[in-house]
Amino acid sequence: MKITVVGGTGLIGSQVVRKLTASGHEALPAALSTGVDLITGKGLREALEGAEVVVNLANSPTFDEKSPDFFRTSMGNLLDAGAEAGVGHQVILSIVGVDRVPRLDYYRAKALQEDLLRQGPTPYSIVRATQFFEFMDAVLSWTSDDDTVRLPATPVQPIAAADVVDAVVEVGVGTPLQGIRNVAGPDVFTLDELGRITLAARADARTVVVDDTAGMFAAVPGDVLTAGPDAHLAPTHYRDWIRTDR
Repeated sequence: MKITVVGGTGLIGSQVVRKLTASGHEALPAALSTGVDLITGKGLREALEGAEVVVNLANSPTFDEKSPDFFRTSMGNLLDAGAEAGVGHQVILSIVGVDRVPRLDYYRAKALQEDLLRQGPTPYSIVRATQFFEFMDAVLSWTSDDDTVRLPATPVQPIAAADVVDAVVEVGVGTPLQGIRNVAGPDVFTLDELGRITLAARADARTVVVDDTAGMFAAVPGDVLTAGPDAHLAPTHYRDWIRTDR
């Protein structure tokens, strides 16, 4: 099967390309570095030629009020080019709870991307994942100083990027869902608890202080970032992963 992986050079995309190729599929990475521009459409027709499936992992360069324009234009161009090329399955990676956090520009933008895909001409699948293990260091950096890290007590259920890759590949080579598959890690933490686990594993002496106004996830209500009962739970535990991640 020929599969074009848009954003195929990033954290998830590069692993998706490798896993698809190892499974015997023809996986073509499409990104700015390979001559494909989702905003102008340059190189898109060539990248989709002969593709049976498009896996769209491209991300907005910003997480602010400009992000909806990125997803509106890129999704529109990709759907039009896919229909012209005869693509039979469009897949995107989204976020668990994305339609329940209207205060965040980026979440509104991803919800828009989902809506455009649903309304498009091609059978589709949406994989919604929780926050990646790999992003925890960035989360700690948002509200930290030399001595203290301030984090809200927001419940989270993080997942390893490698487990997200497995989910995306499984959905991409399968029958279009015409709906959503939620994937998450096996454990629920509060974000401040996850911060303490991370700092301890890094031998970082800073103190985590609960601050329910700190950082992007302070705007997330309740347990929105945790998976529901229908979610597919990945096998990798954060405590096991953090011990080996260096």
